[in-house]
Parts: sequence; C-alpha cells; structure tokens
Amino acid sequence: MGSEIEASGALSSTDSPLTSLQIPQSPTAASMDGETLRSRANSFNSNVESTRSRTNSDVGPTRSRYEGDELTVDEALRPDKGNENDFKAVNNPFAFSPGQLNKLLNPKSLAAFKALSGIRGLELGLRTDLQAGLSVDEVSITEPISFEVATKAARERKIVDGPIRTDQNDVLSRDVPGQFSDRKQIYKDNRLPARKSLSIWKLFWNAYNDRILILLTFAAAISLALGIYETVGRPVPEGETQPIDWVEGLAILVAVVIVVLVTGFNDYRREKQFAKLNEKKEDRQVKAIRSGKSMMISVFDVMVGDVLHLESGDSIPADGVLISGQGLKCDESSATGESDAMKKTGGDEVWRHLEKGTATSKLDPFIISGSKILEGVGTYLVTSVGVNSSFGKIMMSLQTENEDTPLQVKLAGMANWIGYLGTGAAGLLFFWLLIRFLVGLEGSPLSGAQKGSAFLDILIVAITIIVVAVPEGLPVAVTLALSFATKRMLKENNLVRHLRACETMGNATTICSDKTGTLTQNKMTVVAGNLGTTTNFAREIDTSDENKIVMTFPDAFESLSPSVRYLLLQSIAINSTAFEGEEDGRHTFIGSKTETALLVLAKEHLGMGPVAEERSGAQVVQLIPFDSNRKCMGAVIRLSSGNYRLLVKGAAEIMLAKASKELVNVSSNNLEERPLSQSARNIASRNITEYAEQSLRTIGMLFRDFEQWPPAGARAVEDNKHTADFEDIFEDMTFLGVVGIQDPLRDGVSHAVKQCQDAGVTVRMVTGDNLVTATAIATQCGIKTQDGIVMEGPKFRQLSDEDMDEMLPSLQVLARSSPEDKRILVARLKHLGETVAVTGDGTNDGPALKTADVGFSMGIAGTEVAKEASAIILMDDNFSSIVKAIMWGRSVNDAVSKFLQFQITVNITAVVLAFISAVASPDSHSVLSAVQLLWVNLIMDTFAALALATDAPTEKILNRKPTPKSAALITTNMWKMIIGQAIYQLVVTFTLYFGGPAILKYNTADPIIRLELNTMVFNAFVWMQIFNEFNNRRLDNKFNIFERVHKNYFFIAINCIMVGGQVMIIFIGGKAFQIKRINGTQWAICILCALPCLLWAVLLRCIPDKYAAVVFKAAGKTYLSIYRPLAKVLAVIFRPVATVWRALSRTLFSPTKRFFSRMTSKIMGRKSRDTAAAGGDEEAASDISLEKHVSPPTNLPPITLTTAN
Repeated sequence: MGSEIEASGALSSTDSPLTSLQIPQSPTAASMDGETLRSRANSFNSNVESTRSRTNSDVGPTRSRYEGDELTVDEALRPDKGNENDFKAVNNPFAFSPGQLNKLLNPKSLAAFKALSGIRGLELGLRTDLQAGLSVDEVSITEPISFEVATKAARERKIVDGPIRTDQNDVLSRDVPGQFSDRKQIYKDNRLPARKSLSIWKLFWNAYNDRILILLTFAAAISLALGIYETVGRPVPEGETQPIDWVEGLAILVAVVIVVLVTGFNDYRREKQFAKLNEKKEDRQVKAIRSGKSMMISVFDVMVGDVLHLESGDSIPADGVLISGQGLKCDESSATGESDAMKKTGGDEVWRHLEKGTATSKLDPFIISGSKILEGVGTYLVTSVGVNSSFGKIMMSLQTENEDTPLQVKLAGMANWIGYLGTGAAGLLFFWLLIRFLVGLEGSPLSGAQKGSAFLDILIVAITIIVVAVPEGLPVAVTLALSFATKRMLKENNLVRHLRACETMGNATTICSDKTGTLTQNKMTVVAGNLGTTTNFAREIDTSDENKIVMTFPDAFESLSPSVRYLLLQSIAINSTAFEGEEDGRHTFIGSKTETALLVLAKEHLGMGPVAEERSGAQVVQLIPFDSNRKCMGAVIRLSSGNYRLLVKGAAEIMLAKASKELVNVSSNNLEERPLSQSARNIASRNITEYAEQSLRTIGMLFRDFEQWPPAGARAVEDNKHTADFEDIFEDMTFLGVVGIQDPLRDGVSHAVKQCQDAGVTVRMVTGDNLVTATAIATQCGIKTQDGIVMEGPKFRQLSDEDMDEMLPSLQVLARSSPEDKRILVARLKHLGETVAVTGDGTNDGPALKTADVGFSMGIAGTEVAKEASAIILMDDNFSSIVKAIMWGRSVNDAVSKFLQFQITVNITAVVLAFISAVASPDSHSVLSAVQLLWVNLIMDTFAALALATDAPTEKILNRKPTPKSAALITTNMWKMIIGQAIYQLVVTFTLYFGGPAILKYNTADPIIRLELNTMVFNAFVWMQIFNEFNNRRLDNKFNIFERVHKNYFFIAINCIMVGGQVMIIFIGGKAFQIKRINGTQWAICILCALPCLLWAVLLRCIPDKYAAVVFKAAGKTYLSIYRPLAKVLAVIFRPVATVWRALSRTLFSPTKRFFSRMTSKIMGRKSRDTAAAGGDEEAASDISLEKHVSPPTNLPPITLTTAN
C-alpha cells in the first residue's frame, strides 16, 4: 500500500514554488467592450508576498465557525434519504463515490470538504493532478485507491504556497479509444440522459386524441355495424343485389387511420429534426488541462477529475472545487437563488484555515454548475458531472417549457374563430337535415336499420364538415416552416436558440450592430504608432507630410534602448490575457484580437519569446481586468529593484486624458520622463485623430512607478490590504505611446448593409471605438449618410427621453458606448415601436441582448453569458449572416401566409359546397362524401403545409418593407385571392352539380349517371386545389407563380403524391369513396374546369389592392351589422345545446379518453401521464417541441443538457 501512496503522491507537483502568475484565457475571449480589449468587469488581485490568491485573508485567528464543524467524517458524508444508491459504486477504483462528492455542494459543506481531506484528498482520490489534469491516455485505472488511503495521504502531505502551474504553449485535442472508461462507469459523463421523446405510438395517439375525430370514429363504427347487419343480418329479397352499405363506414375508419398515421409520422419527423438542432445548440467548447496541456474539449466530454479554466463570462459546466484563482466571483442566482456575487477561495487556502481552526462560513471554494463567472480567473477541479451535478439534478426534475411563438398564438386564435364558424355551419346543416329526416319518417318504407343508417349519414356529414372546417393545420404550419427554416439557417451560420426569434427577425426594422468582427474581419494588425510624442512609426510611410518624421517598424524598434524595449514588452505581454496555442494545426496567439495583434508586434519587433516564459519572469501583484466603462485594463508588477510598476492600456484618448507626463528620448538607457505639455498633448491627440480617420483602432499605453504597494493613501479593494483601488491610483500616469490597429471590413459587408436598407431595415453601429474611427468605418460600409447623426455614449446617456426619441430616427453611429448605452438605445427604439435586433459579444451585453426583440451573440468572440442571453448565435460573427436571418424570418412569415391563404380558400369552398349540396339533395347527401372530405382535409392540413413551407427565400424577399407589428394576419391582397378563388371554385362546382345534367345531357335519374357527375364534381374540386396551390406560392401581385419551383424538390414531391393519390382514388376508390371511374372525356372536363383558376388568379392580381380594400371594408361592415345581433340570438338558442355537449363530454369522452390513455400507457410500458401535460425544446432550447412542459423557475444556461426539449 505504501507504493500506492507514493504513486498517488506523484500525481501532483506543487513542491517547486513559482513566482509567476499564469492567466489562462479561453480562445473565445471577447474583445474590449466587444470592440477594443478584453471584456471583463472590475478587478482581481493577488498577494504581494505570494501570487497565490488569499481571498478572505482577513479571517481572524478565531475558532472555526461554520455549519457542520462539529460533525465526524461519517456524519458529514452520511447519505441523504432517497440518495443511498449514489453512495454505492460497484468495483470503484476511486476513493470516493458520486454521493460522497455530491455532499460537497448539496448544500455547500465545509464539513464534507474536510472529511474528504480538502483539495489534495480529492486530487488523490480522483486519480488526477491539479497541475497536469487528467491524462489523455487514461483508459482504466490500474491502481485503485481507497477512501482511507487517499484522505490519510492528503492530510500528511505538505502544501506549498505558489500558483498552480499550467503549460499553455499548446492547445491540443486527442481522442483515445475507450478513453476514461472507468470514470464514465462510476461518475458518468457530462450530459443528461436524453429525455425520452414521445414514441411514434404516443404521437399517433396524440394525433387521434381529438373529440371531433373520436366522435366521427364512433359514428363510422355504428355505420359499419349497421351496414354489416344490413348485409348479413337479414335475407335479401329476390331480384335485389346484396347491399354493401358497410363499405362507407369502413372507408371512414380507414381514412381516419390514414390521417392519424400521416400526422403522427409528420410530428415524429419534426421531433427528430428538432432534437438534432437542440444537441447542436447545447454543445460548446470549454478549456481543460489534460496531460499538462491546455485544450479545447466539448462540454459533453468533461469528466470528474478534469481541471478546467475559469474566466469572466463563463457559464460553469460542472460542479467542482476551486484550485486557484484571482479575484474570482460567481453569480449563483440561477443555481441557488443567491443574488449576491459569491467570492471564491482556493481549496488549499480553505484547507489551511480548516487545519488551523480559523475557518468560517465565509470561505467558499465550491464551484456550482449553472452559475456564471462575473470576474476573475482561475482553475477548478471537477467533482460532479451530468446527472450528479447540481445543474443536472435541477434539470432532471424540471422540463423546459415550449412556449408558442407569437405567430402560433395568433394562428391558434384564428383557427378557433374559423372553427366556430364551421361548427356553426355544420350544426345548422345537421338540424336542417334532421328536421327533414324526421318529417319524412312518417310513411317511410325503410326498415329500422335503414332509418338508423340514414340518420348516421346525416350525422357523419355534419361531423366531417367540422373536421374540414377546423383548420388545425394553421399552428402546425408555423412549426413546419420553423423547423425547415432553422435547419437551413444553421447551414448559413445562424444557430437559432429561440424559435420566436426566427419569425420576429423577418419583421425587424432596425439592427444595432457591433463593429469588430461583425462589420470587420477581426483580423487585426498594428500598422502605425508612436512612442511618446516624438517617435512615429508605420508599415507604409506617407511622405506627403514633410514636417512629420515617420520611421519604419525595424528602424523604430531597433532604436529603442533595452529599458524602453523591456517596458514596452511588459506593457504588451504582461498586461494581456491572450496566450499561445494552436488553431487549425498552426501555432498562433489565442484571445482578444486586439491583444494578439500587439503580441505579434512584440514577437516580430521586440524579440519576445514564448508568452509563458515572458510572464514567468515577472511577479504580478495585482491585475485590473478590462472594464467597459473605463475602457482599459492594467497590471501591477514587482520590479527587481523592489519598486512596483502599474501598466495600463486602453482607449487612446482616455489614456491620454489620464497622462501628466510623457516618455522622452527612447534611445536612453534610463526611462526619461517630462511633464506632458499642452503642445505635446495636442500632437498626441492629432496622431490619435489621424489614425482614427484611417479607420484604425487606437490603443494607448501608460505606466507609473511606485515605491510601495499598495501606495500610501490608496484605498484597499474589499478590505484586502494587499490591493489598491484602481480609481485611486489611475492618475498622474506617464504616456508611453499609441498604436493604430487595422481591422479591414468584411467582404460583402457594404452590400449586406445596402440590402438591409433596401429592405426597410435601419442599420446602426454601436461601438466602443472613438468617434472618428467609428465614423470612418460606418462611412466605408454605408451606414453613415450625410444627414445621419453620430454621437458618443457619454453624451447620449445624458439626453432626456424626449430629446432621445427626437434624435433616434437620425442616429446612425453610437461611439465610445458602454453596454448600458446599448441597452438604453434598444429600449428607446422599442418604445418608439421599432422591432430591434442587436448584436453583442461581451458579458455586459447581456441586458441589451435580452431587451432586444432579437439578440444576436457572436459564436466566435462571444462569451457564454452573451450566448445565453441571445436568441440567435452568429456562428461566423458575420453581419451578412444577419441578412440571411432576415430573409429566413420573412420566409417563415410568408410560408404561413401562403398556407393560410390556401387553407381558408379550401375551407370556404368545401363547407359551402357540402352544405348547399346536402340541403339541395333529396336524400340529404352531400356531393362530397365523408371520406372525400377527409382526403381534402389531408391535402389541406398536411400536404399543403409541407409544400408551401419549404420554399427557400431569395434576395428578392428583401425588396419590400418590414411588416408592422400591428399588421393583420390576412392582408387585403390575401383576402382578394381567397374570396376570388372561392367564388370561382363555387361557380364551377355548382355549375357542374346543378347545371351538369343539362349541359352534358346526363340523365341524373339514373343513380349511376348521378354518381358519375358527383365524381366529376369531386375530381374538379380537388384539381382546383392542386392548381391553386401554385397560385399561393406568390403573395404579391406578380404573375410568375412558377419562379424557382424546380428548386423546391419538396414541393414537387408533395404535388406528385397529391396528383397520384387523386388519380388512384378516381380509378379504384369505388364504393369506399362513393365514386365511379370516369372516362377520358370526363377527365378532360374536370381538368379544363380546374385549370382556368390559374388564369383567374392573374385577373385577380390585376385588381389594385386599394379598390379591393374598399369593397372588403364595406362588406365587413355589412357582415358585422348582421352577425352581431344574430350571434346574440344563436347564443340564447344554443346555450342549452352547449350544456348538453359539456355533459356528454364529461360522461362519454372523458372516461373513454382516460381508458384509452391507460391502455396506451400499459402497452408502451410507461406510467400514465396527463395528455394535456405530456412531455414533448428552444429557447431556444428549451425552445422546440410539440407539446407543453413545466417551465423552470430560473433561466438556466444550456450547458450540459442534450435532451430533445
């Protein structure tokens, strides 16, 4: 066992203290204010004497006071009731079970932390290394370790002060077959088990679980029974043929089954498609240390024992314990409900306090999954993942909500309204035919069964009219369009997190866009600069200004003295959060593009070696991360002389304002300073303006030396005596110089901006750059016009609401803006009725992204907090992708309008035709039988929705203004086409039905001839719907309805199915469809009657919309004047009917529904659930699903969840 302890001890290498501070940063780091430098908040600090974080070092030498300090090891790790199985692990090669590790955070427990022997006990027990992390070669654990051995060895080991060493020279990834098999077996991986999506059988049941369909089924079953009785239950008189009335009942049942099957399969396909999108949405990259190297891994691949980096803006992917950190603060409100920022303390420091007996409940080394890093950096050891993590347990007990999109809500309301009208028509028809049936009973020669069958025929026709009239396909059409659009948008670098954003984006009226990386390429290069106010350098020298001496880069940097060169190198390499690594197999700098540009400059011209080595030679005593308000960042280092040096870099004009001295004679071995005169200040300001006019980002650098740290008179940060408040020391600085960084415009961004403007979408630039640079870039890409207003953030935020509202329509550029300025801008634009889209990448952009109608986060440069606050993630950070989102958003809205126009036309025609033909028929039979109407319903609700939802948008869709929020669902043009086509179809079908015998010389007294004519009416009716589907591909008044139809294979395939189905029905439908096969001449009549609806649509499009609007307005007033009093009368008449219907529902439908639900659950082997709350994203994911779920009370981030929400 001794060898085991020695082997375990070799896992860590903290015995050699270091004097450097390594600051690991993610390659997804945001740029300054989303624009200039590193996006982070406030400051974090370190001890002067050692670089290890001494958070809460003010804890006095009092007796330990924390909850559970009197507990024994067994008591601290005692299983909670119901979680006993978590403490049992068969063949566990690790020292701790998942349940024991969960005791650390359920709730936070220093007693459990002590029982596990602190961070070192966890290191040994989990067979990991706090510096090197897990080994990428690990497959299984060959040398198991027990709880006793791990905790005892950890208690006996010496803990040495010093920062955690990480090698950041390489960022790599490696896959090994069977990697971490033992860890996965014991602790699982970092994903929740996919919640069982609804099975195909459950989807079939949901499709059938409709009262109207159930009622139709019962009526058809009774009809079938009576028909069978008529066939076999009584003798057939001589000379009569055997009746086959049972065929219609069977055909209706078969038609219902087909409708249910098609609907179920369609829902199943959508669920699977959304599940794939959700998995893509939930996945992200996190930075781990494995085998001593920093590498990017999928959040799903995080293991217990992993060492992960933390930085401002991160969403924490798994539970763990902090190893080492600098000023780390977490927002745990989403996980614990605690609204205060929680300051974290390194595990070793907590253990020292526990051993000394000075620990208090203020000490908090625990990192909770689902929380956010507000500020600071650090590394932590993962202790629980997936279902064992805090976030996982919450998500396992909650189901994410699938909110209907606004369009779905509107369409559901319209579907109900149309359904009420159809139900009213069906009810009126039923009572009319019932009265006529009852009157005709006296003296009727029919048998009892035949009378019952006749009554059922009346009931079935009425019910079928309701089935056709209720447009349940309207909300489904939205889902179909969204599922198609989101899948295609992903291919065009738009990852939709919330479905509502897709349709909302189509109506966006303004876009507030960042500059860096969105309008520009985010490929930054230092192209010019100056040291002090005397030494100027540039890559390309402009000889036009003879009074200004400009040197080349090599000449300028070779002239620097060693001390100035070292100072400049410190300002670039030490005061930075970027690091070296690999991207796409090549060695590069990773981090903020501004900082990487400066590091490239230092490497090429200042002789900088590996960044890690440069930083290891400096003792950092305090770090001041970038703050979007002050627009700068800083670092304090201890010099070999014992003095301290504050290095600051940030927005050039702000740096210049804080400078009172300048560096002179850069060739001197000593750092010579002199007061910054007004003339020198003017020169520096003029240089900054010149760079800005060339569209260069300007970064200024300052420094100041101190004899002691903290300086005398400076306030401490949060009562930490070893740190200084930045505002107290950020004065009387020495001006080191300014660099101009070039970031070229993205290819095609000017064209994309022009497209937005032509589409009626105003583009505004919101940037952290100075006024001159922002104006130059905005002019280049076409955002800034001659009469446009350019304003700076500080001035903007001082405006009153009235002044702001007056100025906003002309505002085109907001420079030097803070995230709060962006949020205010978005809020005021929304107040003015605009539909606002906004881009953001920093943590502080979250409020603006949430406030906007559609928030776009950056997939490359954005922080996890920004991505979570957004509705759409731009995978390529490209403005052109926003234009694609507008196109697809409009395509979704158009698809729904097309389907709405098509379905209402069919509804009106089918209901009116069935109603009038049934009333006019002497035997009360509609020309469209129940099975025929079910086929028409299938065409309307499923096939047409699929066909019309799959037209991809073209750039022509941008040649119109956005649709206002207050616009009606059905436009004047749509009403014109709906009413016009309905009139044409009714005229044709009524002419065939009533005038056909005279026109075609048919003797309809012959039942066979009457059946042929009815078949022709049905055939012509269906073909008119097929041709009208082509008409509905356009919503404007243009004539080319076949534009790009050859590109839409889905549309072609669906129409082939409909045509094939109709031909098959006419030829072999027979008795089931109550039709008779027709000949070629009759086919030609049907087609020729249907085909002119294409020409009729051309005539309708020639009618100006303004004239149609006048007619419809007058018709609407007339309708309302009749409908309102009639509705009151009908309400009185049908109130008793409604009471009877509700009673029937309670006594008949509810028990039947419960019975079938129980039977279905038993068959599928699942616990019965309430159908109305059955699980089905969405937002986002989350956002996509087919049914409703319970909403979580908190806004939890999509970190480890991979379920099909």
